[in-house]
Order: sequence, then structure tokens, then C-alpha cells
Amino acid sequence: MSDGIRVKGKYLFQGEKKFYVRGVTYGTFGPDEWGSPFPSLHTVENDFARMAEAGINAVRVYTPPPLWLLNLAQERGIYVMVGLPWEQHIAFLDQPQLGASIERRIRSEVKELGNHPAILCYVLGNEIPGSIVRWHGARRIERFIQQLYAVVKAEAPERLVTYVNFPTTEYLHLPFLDFFCFNVYLEEQPKLDAYIARLQNQAGDRPLVLAEVGLDSRRNGEDVQSRTLDWQIRTIFSSGCAGVFVFAWTDEWHRGGHDIEDWDFGLTRRNREPKPALDAVRSAFAEVPFPPGIDWPRISVVVCTHNGAKTLRDCLQGLTNLEYSNYEVIVVDDGSTDRSGAIAEEFGTRLIQIGHSGLAVARNIGMKAAAGEIIAYTDDDARPDPHWLQYLAWTYMHSDCAAAGGPNIAPPDDGPLAECVAHAPGGPVHVLLTDREAEHIPGCNCSFRKDVLAEIGGFDPRFRSAGDDVDVCWKLLERGWKIAFHPGAMVWHHRRSSVRGYWSQQTGYGRAEAMLQRKWPEKYNSASSPEWVGRLYGPGIFRNAGRRRIYHGVWGTAPFQKVYAPAHSEPVLAIHWYLSAFALAGLSLAALHDRRLLFAAFPVALFVIVRLVQLARSLAETTFAHRSLRVRLLTGFLCILQPAARLWGRTAEELAQRNLYTFPYKPAALRRRVLRIWSEQWKPHEVWLQAIESTLVSQGLPVRRGGNFDNWDLESRPGSGGAARLKLAVEEHGSGKQMLLFEVRPRTSPFAAGISLLLAILSGLSFWTHNTLFGILAALGATLVLTHIIDDCASAAIPLASSVERLSAQEQTPAEGVVSVVYLGSS
Repeated sequence: MSDGIRVKGKYLFQGEKKFYVRGVTYGTFGPDEWGSPFPSLHTVENDFARMAEAGINAVRVYTPPPLWLLNLAQERGIYVMVGLPWEQHIAFLDQPQLGASIERRIRSEVKELGNHPAILCYVLGNEIPGSIVRWHGARRIERFIQQLYAVVKAEAPERLVTYVNFPTTEYLHLPFLDFFCFNVYLEEQPKLDAYIARLQNQAGDRPLVLAEVGLDSRRNGEDVQSRTLDWQIRTIFSSGCAGVFVFAWTDEWHRGGHDIEDWDFGLTRRNREPKPALDAVRSAFAEVPFPPGIDWPRISVVVCTHNGAKTLRDCLQGLTNLEYSNYEVIVVDDGSTDRSGAIAEEFGTRLIQIGHSGLAVARNIGMKAAAGEIIAYTDDDARPDPHWLQYLAWTYMHSDCAAAGGPNIAPPDDGPLAECVAHAPGGPVHVLLTDREAEHIPGCNCSFRKDVLAEIGGFDPRFRSAGDDVDVCWKLLERGWKIAFHPGAMVWHHRRSSVRGYWSQQTGYGRAEAMLQRKWPEKYNSASSPEWVGRLYGPGIFRNAGRRRIYHGVWGTAPFQKVYAPAHSEPVLAIHWYLSAFALAGLSLAALHDRRLLFAAFPVALFVIVRLVQLARSLAETTFAHRSLRVRLLTGFLCILQPAARLWGRTAEELAQRNLYTFPYKPAALRRRVLRIWSEQWKPHEVWLQAIESTLVSQGLPVRRGGNFDNWDLESRPGSGGAARLKLAVEEHGSGKQMLLFEVRPRTSPFAAGISLLLAILSGLSFWTHNTLFGILAALGATLVLTHIIDDCASAAIPLASSVERLSAQEQTPAEGVVSVVYLGSS
């Protein structure tokens, strides 16, 4: 028991071995004749011996224990969760001297116990009442708990620290804690399972431990208590939790100066006679996290690599250590020129070597070669948790999902730069529609039913390095399939270890975004940003940014008080921040010649400063393993760099694909046009629109449909500079005759138009202040952006009008009775 417990991702570890907390609560007890809140040494010794025999490896005490109790626990291989009680039931922050007193007391208590090897963790209070939190405000409570956290870490830096929350104050945001603890009393399995899924998403990349679960045998009966504890424990561990404490070891319970006689939550009676629940707990604890004898489905693990020798060995070593009985490993070497193939052969995996064809092609080859009914994909720079496949398989066995994935977490020992990248925006994150269903799972941790993946055609070969996972998820959802998420199916995923690598990754993601927008235009808004339906999850500094709306219930009476936040919010530094910063720089340069321009620069400077302050605040509130100012500053720099890299990649992809949208330039294409078709045979208006939509799609043009609140029907957006929209009106002339009115209206991108206008203004101001060089450069930039806008608008409007003409040509038959298109002109 010399190794202390530490946190690694979603789990606790003792040395290099995963440590599942199989705990019970112990106390509180009435004071003895000397005032000690614990039973006698003999009683504790007997209790701990029976706990160890039952497979219990941790106890939770609610007051600091004496050293002799910790020594007894150490002898039995039992860890102790040490409670640090204080006056949390009163408005303690209204008395400044009381807060200082609490800190002094906790410092003294922790200093006495220190880093004793039997201590699992220290607990900074238990269930601060909801009315007290509401009285002081959540942020003040959070800051006070963080102060106590710092006090404990100063005296016992080698021990973990947590706070035990409960549903009434679920909204407390405590990212600095080492792991996430909750007391949950739910007596129906589906409700407990669903609530754990919610708590797992709040815990994020940290372990989740349920610090109290149980059932009163006095009211429910001892047999019901036994059966309930059995399914509670099994549900908790199959849901990916790191541990649980059953409340309680014994019915003996003292609270508020009195022995509690009308509740019996113990595994043993007051005289320590065992109840049936003790055997149930012993059996459940012996089969963590899953019972033996399960007929696990066959899974094929596919690893695609291209010059990934640096990390491939670690990945394959992790796959070798999987605790799963029915799987194979396939490595697809996508034209590597390093030792990737040789490393794969060392591990005896099934190796398939191909010429360099791109990630999607490699994944499809792995799919075709797979013998399993489920295909799990991970990257060559990822290392799976030993129970990765078990949690994925469990998800398939207990749902009708077509795909499943889990979290990907940056290894803590990759160094400070990798940690900066992990906290910067733009990393591989999952997007959840609910606590269990996903809109997107990253390619480094995803799996699919093989028959379903084959049915949708696998991965799109055009995505050579990124975007393939987003595309396949959208294809599944489009066909009505479900994508599941399990927080226990964890992989370690190395982040980029250099600024250049991060830039290259983000430009690649930008290229993929441009390709995805062409294929899925309906998934993007007018600003060319993806409109996720679900909520984005990840460890970045913006995970909890924004205003929190807390549901307290009328007069603060809600038993489950939740926090409501936007499903996804705009990053603090988006592209328009660069627009403002560039404008500020231009105005500042121009002001060197004419100080009156400083007044124009003031509002722009205010916006830039506010954004930088928001960034600084997010950085200050984020917990970093490497606690240095340099790490925070570098993370801030990456936050500034990321949107520029995405824009660079998108622009490069759009320019590379511009030949797909080359049409003869006509000035009329830049104006509103109305076209009419006379039809002798009636058709629903959606039939006409579907025909035009099919024509555009067959040409490979991006087209999306208008939504419920739009006054247009179809939109083509070939690039970020502009688009064109088509609207249909139908005049009914009786006897089945119709006059179809099609309006084609080009639309300039507000963002591109803003850049062009800003550059034009800066150019004019520069010439006015005799800053000729800057004026010429700004004018050139404005011209280039304007040309881009014209090209996009024309490239969108011309095929829309042509599709109407083509519709007329296709339908000009006696049976259909359609006459030619009539142009009403332009306006």
C-alpha cells in the first residue's frame, strides 16, 4: 500500500494498476467517554477485517480520524476518504472571521494527518445546503472551496482533494478538484443510469465517484435492500464510474447530537450482525467493472497510420493490454516511409500496406478486412484504456445504436506545450445531443456496426486527413441511426507537441470544413460555420465560458437544481476579432499622420480589449497541471492563432476547388432575376423544387434547403464570399394550369463584405493622411476580397438560373405541357 492513489483521465490508479473504489461509509458515530467520534480500537479492527474479507478497499469517514485508525486501515489494505467538516450549514461567508477560522482549522487538521499512505483523499465538505449556496451565490461558494483546496494541497500535496456534491447544488462548477464526487439516492435503475450519464458529462475528463448510495432496510426490507444495492453497484461501474461508497457499514448512526434509530442503511446491524446486503455487495464488488462469463461480440480494431512510428508503438502496446477476450487488431499502413510497418509486425498484428491514399481510404480497407461484427477505430497517436472495448461492447449490447464512441484525453505527461494545445480550441471533441446520444464522435475513438458502416458506403475517400469522421456521423444520422457515447470508453490521445504542428492540424481542419460545407451545405450557416445541434464537450478553456442560468425552482425548492448553458457558444476569439484587430492596427497607423482618427479607433480598441479580457479571464479560471504563467500565455497565443489557421485552410481549399464552379461571367448574374415558366399540367410546388435540387446536386454543387423560418427555398454557397438563393411562387390559373415564378437573388457574405468595406475605408483614410503605402496595400486587399465576392455570387447564381432553364427544357413535351422560360428582367 506504499503507492498513493492518483488520477489518470477518467479513472484512479494505484501505481500503474487501475484502482476501482469499492467503499463503504463509516459513521458518524456518537462520541465515547473521551469524546472520540469513533468506536473503540477493537471494534474498528474487527470492522476493517470483515470489510477486507468482503472485498471493500475504502472507507469514507466524515471527521478527521485518529492516526491509529489510519494505521489499522493501512494494515488491511483499506484507503480512507477523510472528511473535513466545517460550518457549511450556516451563512458562513457573511462572517469574514468565520471563513478565516475554517481555513485555519482545516490547515491544522490536514497538517496532523499529512500524506499518510492510507489516505485516499481529503473531502472539503459534504452537501452545502442549496439555500446557503443560493444565498451567497454559486461563484462565491466556488471560490471559497477553491481556497480550501489550496490550503489542503499546501499541507498534503501528495493526496487527492475533492468535494462531495449532491443534486440540489449540481450546478457548482469546481474544475480544480482532483475528481468528481456526488451523493445520489435513486431507487430505480433507469433513473440512476440516466443521472450517472449526466454527471459523467459534467465531470468531463475527471473520474466520477459516487460518495453515497444506499437504501433503508427498515422501510423497504432487507431483501429489497440487498437486491437494490446489487444493481446499483453494477450500474455504477458499467456506467464508467471510478468507484462507489455504499451508505453505510452499520445501522449505527449518530447525527445532530442524537443516535438515529428510525433509519437502517447499514450492511450490518447495530450489533454488527451481517444483513443479506453484505453478501450482495461482496458479490458485486468481486465482479467490477463487468461480471465474468459475458459472451462479448467480436470486435476488429483498425489503426490507420501514415509515418506514425513515433507513437504507433505506444498505441499497439495499449491494444495488447486490452482486457477483452474477443478482438483482433488490423494495422493499415497508408504508404509510410518510416518504420511503422516494422513496428506493427513486432506486435504480431494483421498488417495491410497500401500506397498513400488518405485516411478515409485506409479506414475503408480496414473495414473490408475486418472479421468482427463491430469495427473500432483509433489513431496511431492514441492509446486505449484497458477496458475500452468492454465499455464499447456493453453499449452495443444494451442499445440499438449503429455507432459508439467515448472521450479522448490528453496524456498528462506529454509536456507543457502539449497541455497548452489540449486546452486551446479546435481539438477533437465529441458533440452530444443528449447525455448518451452523440451527433459526432471523433475518429480517434469511434466504432461502428460493420453492416451499417458498409450500408452507408463507409468513409468518403475525398477526406484524406480530416473530416471523414464528421461526414460518416452525419450520414448515419441522416438515415435515422443512433450514435451512442460512453464516458468509460476512454483513449489517451497525444496532442500536437509544437506550435507548427498545431498550425498544420488546424489548417487541415479548415480544409476539411470547406469540403464538408460543399457536401453538407445545410449543416452550415451564412457565416460558413457548422451549426451543431448538440453540445460540444472538451477540456478547452471555453468549456464553461458564458453565462450560466441556474434552475432553482420556485423559492429555491427544486430537488434537482440544474445549470442551463448554451449548447454551443462562439469562441472568445473568432474571425471577426481579427477583423476588428486589423481595423485597429490600420486606424492606429493612419492616426500617426492625423490624430483625429484616434476617436474612430476608440470603439474598435474597446472591442478588442474586451475580447482579450475575456480570454484572460478564461485562462485564469482554467486548471493547468503545469502551473506557470508561460503555459497560460502560450495557451492564449494558440487561442489567437487557431481561427487564423482555420481560415487559412478554408481559403486554400476553396481556391484549390475553384475550378469546380467556373461559369461564364455575366453581369446579370450579380442582380436579382425573376424567371417564369407556364405549365399546362399541375404539380405540387415541392416537386418543382426537388427537380431543381436534384439538378444542382448532380452537378456536384453545394445546395441546402431553407428552414422553417426562411422565406427562400434553396441556397447555393460555393465559397465564403457569397451565395445565391432561389425562391418559388406558384400562380394557380385553374384547370391544372400554373405559372411558376422563380426568383434568383445573389447574396454577399456579411463577413466578406465587412472585410472589403473595412479595407476600402482604411485605404481612403490612409491616402487622406498621406500614408500612401498602407493605402495601396489596403486597396489591393479590398479589390481581391471584392473579386472573391463577385466570383462566389456569380458561381452560385448562374447554376441556379441554369437549373430553371434545364427544368423547362426537360419538361417541354406534349404530355407535360410546359412552355419555355420567360425572363422578366433584372432589378
